[in-house]
Amino acid sequence: QMSIPLLSAGSPSSEITEALNEAGCVVVTGVTDAGLRQSIKDELALHMKKARVIEIEKEDPTQFYPGRTRRVAGLVARSPTITDQLVAHPLSKQCCETLLLPNGEFGYQLHITAALEVGPGARGQVLHREEDSFTFFPKPRPNLIVASMWAISDFRADNGATLLVPGSHKWPEDRIAKDEEIVQAEMPAGSVLFWMGGTLHGAGANTAQDWRYGIILTYSVGWVRQEENQYLNIPPKRLAELSPEIRQITGFDMYRGLGFYDHSVRR
Repeated sequence: QMSIPLLSAGSPSSEITEALNEAGCVVVTGVTDAGLRQSIKDELALHMKKARVIEIEKEDPTQFYPGRTRRVAGLVARSPTITDQLVAHPLSKQCCETLLLPNGEFGYQLHITAALEVGPGARGQVLHREEDSFTFFPKPRPNLIVASMWAISDFRADNGATLLVPGSHKWPEDRIAKDEEIVQAEMPAGSVLFWMGGTLHGAGANTAQDWRYGIILTYSVGWVRQEENQYLNIPPKRLAELSPEIRQITGFDMYRGLGFYDHSVRR
């Protein structure tokens, strides 16, 4: 059984990317401080309050997202702190440049943004891969996605810490995860979990009394369609405020001939 590598924010970035490449996941502690996390919570508080929560007794157990959870997307438009501090974080950029650029030499892009709260009583999520939309490629697929989960609260075994199957990003199509191969990414608030798009994972069951809060940001090679439609989720007014780097990462620059548009249409 493989474990989830555990490193600190002061670790060399090469060690972090090597661990991510080998195990398909890695936890890095001490990356964000309490002030930054509180800013994120404050900026998203109204949106999270409005998020639809399906109570356990009314949920369909076959649904991909378990009941008793909150999920809010469109974070580039909704949280300046996430946009300015996390979207282009040096650790995320290092992981993407090392593991995605060989398969997307003209860049990578923001694939999904979401704030996720897993509440008391939420069931465990079915194990899945971030790259499951790209069925054209046989497993193990080339590196197409790097994912990250930023711990706003503590992630514990009892409150739904992310389930992962280390090493599964290198598995063939017919290999099924055994119970003993599934481990939980327990980590204190301020940590970040990175995992590869081919790594089996899912939210854990919450048997505690507190809500587990995380921010998921995933990145994909620049020539695939983003799972979250950033072009609709980022209004023109917000787009005009973004730095050139953030505009590029969110996918508003061309990739070779992909993504051209006529400026006059947006006047």
